[in-house]
Amino acid sequence: MPNRISVLREKRHDCAVDLVLNGIPSSSLPAAALKQEVALENGATTLNHSMAMVQRMEGLLAQGNGSDVALRVQTVNTDEVKVIQAHTLVLSLQSEVFEELLLSHNTSTLVLREPADCAAVFDKFIRYLYCGDISVRLDQAIPLHKLASKYRVWSLQQGLSQYMTGHLSSDSPTGHVVGWYQYAMQIDDANLRDSCLQYLSWNLSSVLQSGEWGSISDDLLLSLMQRSDLILQSELELYEALEAWIGQNQPAGLTVENALRQVRYGMIPPQHLFRLQKQSPVMLKYYESIRDLLFLAFQFHSASPVQLAKYFDVNCSIFTPRNYLSPSWGSPWVINNPTRDDRSFSFQTQLGPSGSDASKRVTWNALFSPRWLPLSVRSAYTNEMQATRTDGGRPRIIVTPATSSPDFAGVSFQKTVIVTARQGGKMVVRHVYNFHQSTEEAGDFLVEADLHRRASEYLIDSSLYLHVMVKPLYHSLIVARK
Repeated sequence: MPNRISVLREKRHDCAVDLVLNGIPSSSLPAAALKQEVALENGATTLNHSMAMVQRMEGLLAQGNGSDVALRVQTVNTDEVKVIQAHTLVLSLQSEVFEELLLSHNTSTLVLREPADCAAVFDKFIRYLYCGDISVRLDQAIPLHKLASKYRVWSLQQGLSQYMTGHLSSDSPTGHVVGWYQYAMQIDDANLRDSCLQYLSWNLSSVLQSGEWGSISDDLLLSLMQRSDLILQSELELYEALEAWIGQNQPAGLTVENALRQVRYGMIPPQHLFRLQKQSPVMLKYYESIRDLLFLAFQFHSASPVQLAKYFDVNCSIFTPRNYLSPSWGSPWVINNPTRDDRSFSFQTQLGPSGSDASKRVTWNALFSPRWLPLSVRSAYTNEMQATRTDGGRPRIIVTPATSSPDFAGVSFQKTVIVTARQGGKMVVRHVYNFHQSTEEAGDFLVEADLHRRASEYLIDSSLYLHVMVKPLYHSLIVARK
């Protein structure tokens, strides 16, 4: 079976999706249907009866006509048996594993032992070998992928990997992304693993409120806690979710200590740190394990960052913000009809999370240009002070402070723009862009978005949903120490 995959049509019925692989579409057409393609140079025309062929193959499997082998599928650790009348030629053509099994077993019955989840979808798997398409539900993706891997049906294996990567945001009663991540780790699928990890990181605030949060493993928890690109309301939200996870899973003490040391206590306001010290059961129990981090956090809140930077390394993670959605760090920005013209808005953030800066406000001006021509393709004679907006340009955002201040000394401000879209019936983060002043620095800001198309997957009711945040990054000072 060729490895080329073309998903020609996707149809959703009760969370099911039809995958069409190897160029064979899954829709049913009349047997006499013809398809006239582009005429060849010699005037020949292709007559396509492939749909009728697929129908006959499906009927051959369903009726068992001409069957020369019976697949006896036994569910492991049960008495359940499923018998499928099949054809040696078809199985051997589609799977080298089946070919080897059929050559080594000189019998009309082939016994196969499968776990319950794989046995439940085995008939779907065999039908794919005959017809080239398959209807998949979220809960069937892993067992079908296991069968495709076991019997070396590479086109189905790759198609299911793409299906899982593309359906991370789909609704499911108990959640499925954590399970897919664990499976990706087992089979060493780096692309699926990284896609799941990124989805969980970028949508962590909603994950924390779901039942899926309690099911994550120790390793996945620590992987998430180490990341700076987590998107959530605040660091306090993360601590409280961690405390709930610990109470539900009762992990080993070393796991708890490692997780607690990944919390960025400097990003939690001191009044909340005082409360946690007295009221958090987890912090009371493991206080000695994080005493040094709490002491450093209180020092951070009691002095200006410039003073602290003279004596401590302020580039460490405890002083590095994640992507916080609370108003202190930024503001949502909904741009209606984003291709129309330039838009601007102003918002305020705290100067920084330290106790000495939290009460100081900074006003920021943001400008969105739908058709900005990048510097790399501008004319050498273009006046840099003039806005260069052409039909050939692309979207860009500039974020600058309304005024300068001596309080900016020792700190740089990283701007982050979060692009939200509707996928699988819910709002999810589609992209995250980090820059110093302009999204032009990122190089790929909305490069794949067709904002002129009303049905663009980047638009919600013809509007672009953004969240702009500003994160202060502190710099250590080099001083002579006595």
